[in-house]
Amino acid sequence: MQLDFDLTGKPRPIEKKATPTPEEVPIYSVSAVTRKIRGLLEDSFGEIWVEGEISNLRRQSSGHVYFTLKDNSAQLSCVMFARTASSLREVTFEDGQQIEVQGGLGVYEPRGQYQLIVRSARNRGAGALHAKFEALKRKLEDEGLFDAARKKPLPKFPTRLGLVTSPTGAAIRDFLNVLHRRHPGIEVVINPVRVQGRGAAAEIARAVQEFAEPAKWGLPGVDVIVVTRGGGSLEDLWEFNEEVVARAIASCAIPVVSAVGHEIDFTICDFVADFRAPTPSAAAEILSADAAEIISRLTRETSRMTRVCLGAWEASSLQLSNLKKSSLFREPLRRLYECAQRLDRSSTDLTRIVTTDLSNRKAELAKRATVFNPANLLGRVENLRLQSSQALLRLAQPANKKLSTISAKWGALSAKLSSLNPQATLERGFTITCDEHGSPIRSSEQIADGMKLLTRFHDGRATSVVQKS
Repeated sequence: MQLDFDLTGKPRPIEKKATPTPEEVPIYSVSAVTRKIRGLLEDSFGEIWVEGEISNLRRQSSGHVYFTLKDNSAQLSCVMFARTASSLREVTFEDGQQIEVQGGLGVYEPRGQYQLIVRSARNRGAGALHAKFEALKRKLEDEGLFDAARKKPLPKFPTRLGLVTSPTGAAIRDFLNVLHRRHPGIEVVINPVRVQGRGAAAEIARAVQEFAEPAKWGLPGVDVIVVTRGGGSLEDLWEFNEEVVARAIASCAIPVVSAVGHEIDFTICDFVADFRAPTPSAAAEILSADAAEIISRLTRETSRMTRVCLGAWEASSLQLSNLKKSSLFREPLRRLYECAQRLDRSSTDLTRIVTTDLSNRKAELAKRATVFNPANLLGRVENLRLQSSQALLRLAQPANKKLSTISAKWGALSAKLSSLNPQATLERGFTITCDEHGSPIRSSEQIADGMKLLTRFHDGRATSVVQKS
């Protein structure tokens, strides 16, 4: 060990190191530095297990899987090659999934970026942010904030838009480029906010509320509000998943369009807004009708209306010309006299027709009065009574004859039926013998000793037992 003083207590003189010359300083290439760092990482860590939440998951057509593993304060790039991915089918790789991975740290030299090369993995359940997202989504959905019935329709031709976004992001450039290319006449009022980081959600909610009450905050009124930002990971977009933003949009009386992230990104803001656009550019296209298309349509409608008006004017002009040439305009008095003559002729014809019809009706009435004279009626009634009596006599003779014939046949059938009646036979002194079941005995072969017999007389029955001699 070297002391800064000697045994006498005097300070040891400081030895000055000579400054190396440029020729003595080694110069490394970028590749050499990157390889050295790679070697240090691989030698220092070896195989390690890392736990975190999956974000920015990308599956390539080659089968390789790229994602970011993150926690509350840091993130780590990861790559899983196709062979490893195919062997880990039982492990769920999704954004928001909490997972444990095993692998070695290395450096991707073309970018100078360190990454974890994953060789094994196991699930650890849904990530905290993803679980928070699902919990808030269920809560707001149960309250009815996502119902289609409460969504407000977008204006067809808005003249002024309110834009809630970062003034320096790519989203505002894409939105304004598309909007002004399609319809440069639309005015845009930008309410600048932060779209990421602590406190950004409160700024976004306040900006929406300011547009909803423009007079209170000294802002011009807008027809529709657009809340937008570019794409990013779940944590990058998290401010648009905060409850304060969702409730500000839900309570806004002006239609709100959500254009947050890319087409595959979904936030709570998307669900509660009146309309969700997949990207900022798509929102601009939806809200801005193409000026060239509108002008073309107006030109077509103008031409059509011109043709219709010219046709109506020409038809009216022709009709007016014909009226001027008609006799009504050339000799109006003569036409008036002709109408008066036709009226007189019609009046005369009507009087003659009415008089003739009245005379005919009177003659018909007199004729009918003669027919309905009481004396004539009594004679006709007597005549009808006589005819009725004669008709009854003519009808009664065949009927009586038919009745006599039927009565004779009835008597004969009754006598025949009486002669065949068993009761009449019994009254003449005969009997009917049956077995105990009521079946008639027709031969002595049907009976045996001790057999019970039932004998029927005309005035009763008797039971006997057979005893053969």
